[in-house]
Amino acid sequence: MLFPTNPITTARLTLRPVNEHDAPALFPLYADAEAMRFWSRPPFTALSEAEQLVQRGVEGWEQQQSMMWVVEAEGVVAGTISLFSLSEQNRRAEIGYMLARPFWQQGIMSEALTAIIALAFGPMDLNRLEADIDPDNVASARLLQRLGFAHEGHLPQRWIVDGRVTDSDLYGLLKAHWCSEQAARSGCRQQ
Repeated sequence: MLFPTNPITTARLTLRPVNEHDAPALFPLYADAEAMRFWSRPPFTALSEAEQLVQRGVEGWEQQQSMMWVVEAEGVVAGTISLFSLSEQNRRAEIGYMLARPFWQQGIMSEALTAIIALAFGPMDLNRLEADIDPDNVASARLLQRLGFAHEGHLPQRWIVDGRVTDSDLYGLLKAHWCSEQAARSGCRQQ
């Protein structure tokens, strides 16, 4: 499976592999209670948590187990996207993302996810992407549906975060569906 190391550029963004210098820029994003309210963990309270996140991201890339990109908009860290739980045999991965509040409702994450999906179904030759979101995260559900993900299931009481029990909605996107919807995109080979 291809683990790209070069940054990905879009019209407005640069998506680059996380590096050991990113913790100070990522800490405010992951410490923001409003941005983290739908995550399966509480907001960060110490820079060391961001340092651990970055370390896991760098190690995942080095060990070819996961990929974490920092999303930059106009040179400012706007968020992250990760591919994880990679299964080479099944050509499947989970996708996760986080966007800082100042960048909400600007199409930033849609643009970034489109680039990562194209990479996943193009050069990486994955067959399926999966996302797990909080059912109350309506904005994320709409984004996934706009990108072609289908709602595939509901898992009651999947997470307990700070004593609060939450459910999960599962979404999936198949390469064949993405390619048929994005016929104009290059690099989309159906098998």
